[in-house]
Amino acid sequence: MLALYRLRLHQLTKQLNVRFEERLAERTLIAQELHDTLLQGFLSASMQLDVAVDNLPANYPGTPRFLRVLELMRQVIEEGRNALRGLRSVSAGDSSNLEEAFARVKQELGTVDDVAFRVIAEGAVRPVHALVRDEVYRIGREAVVNAFRHSKATEIEVAVAYLRNHLRVVVHDNGSGIDPFILESGRDGHWGLSGMRERSERIGAQLRVKSKVGGGTEVELIVPGVAAFHDERSNRLLRWFRLIKTNLSGPLKLAKGKEND
Repeated sequence: MLALYRLRLHQLTKQLNVRFEERLAERTLIAQELHDTLLQGFLSASMQLDVAVDNLPANYPGTPRFLRVLELMRQVIEEGRNALRGLRSVSAGDSSNLEEAFARVKQELGTVDDVAFRVIAEGAVRPVHALVRDEVYRIGREAVVNAFRHSKATEIEVAVAYLRNHLRVVVHDNGSGIDPFILESGRDGHWGLSGMRERSERIGAQLRVKSKVGGGTEVELIVPGVAAFHDERSNRLLRWFRLIKTNLSGPLKLAKGKEND
């Protein structure tokens, strides 16, 4: 029975690893395509428009409108770069852990320094499956980006807890909170909250968003250890084996006692 359990465990692990590799390769391809086509196209158009604006007559009445379009394109390009960073794997070719990846978000956004931002870790760091770690990062990153852009918070904190049976990530801010309608249905034309929920479902995690208008927002993600950690499956097998050993040793000792009687 133990051999069958180990065989099934090996098969499931192999299937999961294949899915991980496929998803990572797919995301890498999407990021490359977006960079090489859409983002580069915007950059080229922005440069040409910049040159055209420089060549306009000094008192040309349409100049302010061109400048607004140019500024809008710059914003779109910056948001596109941030989106590509979000698609980036935090594990492939990168030895950094989740805390270090989250800590870079503020710098990547280029936000002002009047927001106190910190990332803390709880428990001993454990190796996390590549795809799960990427999905956790993207969920957490979306929560951090939303806090910086929409909450008007003065304090934002990310806590990453490596616990015995699960991985827990909490993003908390002291900002203006989220309107209950937006919390329930999402913001029109934006897919942040719905995307976070979909990602959490894909990795078997629980996502909770608590918010009160004027009272800040807390996003909590809980990933079961068997899905998150490399060592959890082997630990489960070891605990299962020990349980069998304990159950077997009980009757044997009892039988031995009867013989001595």
